[in-house]
Amino acid sequence: MTLLADLLSTVFERRYRRDPHKSAPDGRPLNELATALVGSAGETSGLALAKEILARFEALDDAGKLEFFHFVASAMDIDPETVRTTLDDYERSPSKTSYRAFAEAAEPRRQELIRRLNRVPGATGALVDMRADLLRLGGHDPKLAALDLDFRHLFASWFNRGFLVLRPISWESPAHILEKIIAYEAVHAIDSWSDLRRRLEPADRRCFAFFHPSMPDEPLIFVEVALTKGIPGSVQALLAQDRAAMPAEDADTAVFYSISNCQDGLASISFGNSLIKQVAADLAAELPGLKTFVTLSPISGLTRWLDQEGLRWNPDDADGMKALAAYYLLNAKSRGTLPFDPVARFHLGNGAIIHAVHAEADTSEKGRDQSGGTMVNYLYELARVAQNHETFATTREVAATAQVKGLAQAAELCPTEER
Repeated sequence: MTLLADLLSTVFERRYRRDPHKSAPDGRPLNELATALVGSAGETSGLALAKEILARFEALDDAGKLEFFHFVASAMDIDPETVRTTLDDYERSPSKTSYRAFAEAAEPRRQELIRRLNRVPGATGALVDMRADLLRLGGHDPKLAALDLDFRHLFASWFNRGFLVLRPISWESPAHILEKIIAYEAVHAIDSWSDLRRRLEPADRRCFAFFHPSMPDEPLIFVEVALTKGIPGSVQALLAQDRAAMPAEDADTAVFYSISNCQDGLASISFGNSLIKQVAADLAAELPGLKTFVTLSPISGLTRWLDQEGLRWNPDDADGMKALAAYYLLNAKSRGTLPFDPVARFHLGNGAIIHAVHAEADTSEKGRDQSGGTMVNYLYELARVAQNHETFATTREVAATAQVKGLAQAAELCPTEER
């Protein structure tokens, strides 16, 4: 990370660290405090109210948090009649005044509540945690859907790429950051400190994470990278305890083998696209010998889709699993015309193509359960990423190599009742 980024993170870390013990006491109910905060004019009184609300919300049990969410969602909603009236006024007489009236009517007061809460030093992390509670407690409640959209709307601005800091994570990084890498790893579990050391310390291993200046000790998303000769087809071989490390300068391939989102409260706020492209660009600048940038990715929805479609599969049939995996990646759809597989949606949407499918590539219990042990390489051709992204966004066409397409055509889709 650059010296400037270090200095900025240090400044934000000191300024925005939470201190709930300094919240001003106020005996009013939490709902009244929220209403008062939205209506407050004084900066000092507003900060005191915001601190009180954040501290008291954090201390609530789940029932209390859910009650607060329902209050904010309903009592601070838009007034449809006012929105219609101000829109008609703007349509009849467009002006700065009529547009301002419409914009104010169309924005629910709960967005201003969230913004005012965020004025408290260190509040950004608390609001991320608050949205995590909202998703956990009311993620399927239609009455809370609009409130979640308000959080997402604001977070998309607060966490845009311009505010994020890319940091390398190494074995020399602070212990509290390394502990979080272990805890947040969501693809291939890190079993011990020794396991983590094998992923970070060798010269042919890299790890990078995005941080936000107001949450300097909390990674938002991180990627683990293996530098290799050639494209690998087995995650166990990639992470083997007895593997021989090689000089980074000898590598010709960068393999993104694990990408983990760290904050539940930032679900649906996309960082992965920027992360992969930034890391690939940085590695290409550092190591000119790197010519290939690929993932070694799980096919997390494969067996679920096969079972859902009533199709037979056998994890011990390597050729059959490869063909089924290829067919699934190219043809299984959800959400209209988007790929059924969430990892495929992510990488194809970022401009990658499906390069190769491998059987017996993840022999862990999780790997066999979710994909019959199969894995896939998504290839990022840096010169074509933007074009591939545009093509996928407009046509939904799944880009793949001829080899993968041939495998898909050879798939035998046998219904389970034929067993």
